[in-house]
Amino acid sequence: MNGLSVGSEAPDFSLLRGLQDPVTLSEHRGDPVVLMFVPLAFSGVCTEEFCHVGENWDVWGSLGATVYGISIDSPFVNQQWAKDMDVPFTILSDFNKTAAAAYGVLAEDLAGLRGLAKRSVFVVDREGRISYAWVSDDPGVLPPFKDVLAAVRALD
Repeated sequence: MNGLSVGSEAPDFSLLRGLQDPVTLSEHRGDPVVLMFVPLAFSGVCTEEFCHVGENWDVWGSLGATVYGISIDSPFVNQQWAKDMDVPFTILSDFNKTAAAAYGVLAEDLAGLRGLAKRSVFVVDREGRISYAWVSDDPGVLPPFKDVLAAVRALD
């Protein structure tokens, strides 16, 4: 496992929600943010992860945090994927892999593929610091959702 450690400043990024529709992390200063990096859109475990959050949105949405999924796929792919899953949160495109690299989760070789994001979750506090970090070298492992929720709740 790699990635940023708890207490580190969360690297700012500007990623695309849609074509020419950037989202910048620093826009959310003052509010907690959950960043969920996944290896690939439309893959089984990635879909299961995002669907789990979507199906439990009554819990996730009540936390007062902005939730972003982040995939290295294009904005077009991510928009279709989000539509197909009917998730209530935005999936951002890290097509140039700058955010995955900045967060230390860009895999040299993940399941035989180069340049994918490791499945990982970061909770960014109101001051822009990492308050929770989870990174998996195994793309088949889902994040510990209860731990992520507890980390966000602990920010209150």
